[in-house]
Amino acid sequence: MLKILGRANSSNVRKVLWCATEIGKDFDRTDVGGPFGGNDTPDYLARNPTGLVPTLIDGDVVVWESNAIIRYLAATYSAGALWPADPAERSVADRWMDWQIFALAAPMTLLLHTHNKVPGKAGTPEQVAAAESELVKHWGVLERGLDGRDFVAGNRLTMGDIPAGFFINRWRILATNKPDFPNIFAWHERLKQREGYARHIVEAGV
Repeated sequence: MLKILGRANSSNVRKVLWCATEIGKDFDRTDVGGPFGGNDTPDYLARNPTGLVPTLIDGDVVVWESNAIIRYLAATYSAGALWPADPAERSVADRWMDWQIFALAAPMTLLLHTHNKVPGKAGTPEQVAAAESELVKHWGVLERGLDGRDFVAGNRLTMGDIPAGFFINRWRILATNKPDFPNIFAWHERLKQREGYARHIVEAGV
């Protein structure tokens, strides 16, 4: 059984929970991080030197960083499906996973911290407006990337859909500047039909 260390309301943990559900693997999740603590103990740091969540334990294998965990699970348990067998198709999935990190993570984090009124991290109205404008620009990139495709790497779900797929749900809840992106919104509706997405992303809220 997979072991996932990390609190269930963590963005990065939720991505991994969705992925684990997609591959049909049983998992045991333990609350670590945030109000639960435990991520600064010697035992945890020996597994994950960053002290962040999540950490995946699969027998003797330990993986940290959420996108690396998604790649590991897809390659190990969903080769040919979430993990495309064709290197060219896999490179497309990889690109969108990397794009999510450098394009979406920072402005989406600002929106979340502002929504949660996190002291010292919530944005000013000007900062929020700038983050929302930046996100519109980035979502426009994906809108063009989805032309003629049901999912980011083609016409079936792959690991490439998971990182950005998490954020589109949050963006549609939190953002006020939301132009019409028909390709993205149709993609989002397809994602909501997935059991893991419905359970770990939509039903869990922001």
